[in-house]
Amino acid sequence: MTKPTIDRDAVLWSAAEEDQDDRSLLLVLHGYGSNEADLFSLAPYLPLEPVIASLRAPLDAPWPVEGYSWYPIDAPGKPDEAGVDGATQAILDWLDTLPNQPTTIGVLGFSQGGAMAMQLLRHAPERFAYAVNLSGYVSPGVVNGDAVLAERRPPVFWGRGTHDQVIPASAVARTVAWLPEHTKLAGRIYEGLDHSISQQELADIRAFIERQL
Repeated sequence: MTKPTIDRDAVLWSAAEEDQDDRSLLLVLHGYGSNEADLFSLAPYLPLEPVIASLRAPLDAPWPVEGYSWYPIDAPGKPDEAGVDGATQAILDWLDTLPNQPTTIGVLGFSQGGAMAMQLLRHAPERFAYAVNLSGYVSPGVVNGDAVLAERRPPVFWGRGTHDQVIPASAVARTVAWLPEHTKLAGRIYEGLDHSISQQELADIRAFIERQL
């Protein structure tokens, strides 16, 4: 299997390279079957201070879905360990190549991207200051960084809707149990929201990120 990599040319930035010095970075990770332009459209609703980098997932989503995926979804809510870890390492490798290393790094992901945000925290708890998990979950199993994460307890915002029929109940239950033991959790359940992001959630996300800066 080919090692996944992040396409540097596909990354969407909110600031030019010369304007990235001494600033925090917010990684944005889209969901399954989407692309880097999707969540980048949220930039006007997010704080201005962090530089936003919206990444494209390394895998083509299988036909008939158009777009990209971080890992296969053969078992929804329970990704193959090698697949999710491979994509996680691809992001960490990409971060190492940045000419301007950020002062702090946060990560925001939706659905599959939310699961990726959690996996990045678990693999490199010392690199990420906070995370936003929107309609996502925590992958099963134990990761080497879990013990350190439980000690550091970085702030995590987890938002989900009561009408979300995409994420399996077992994945939600796993995440409900795992997050309070490993993070400083700021969670909110949105009444009537399906597998999407609401205006109220955007306001909550902005407030959460502002508190971390």
